Amino acid sequence: MGKSAPHRISHKDGDLVEGYCLKDKRKVEMKDPQPITMKNGKPATVGTCPFCGTKIYKIGKAS
Repeated sequence: MGKSAPHRISHKDGDLVEGYCLKDKRKVEMKDPQPITMKNGKPATVGTCPFCGTKIYKIGKAS
């Protein structure tokens, strides 16, 4: 089964949010990215991998 190129997924403000999927071991563009604040107060973005559905976290403010 071959892996195709990721679809373009937009963040609310129009930016594409890219994260690293640990299951697929590659960078992917997040599906349904949402800005969150972690327990320690740092900003992060959480979304899902468009291929396997695993949760992806990107620590730091989404630019």
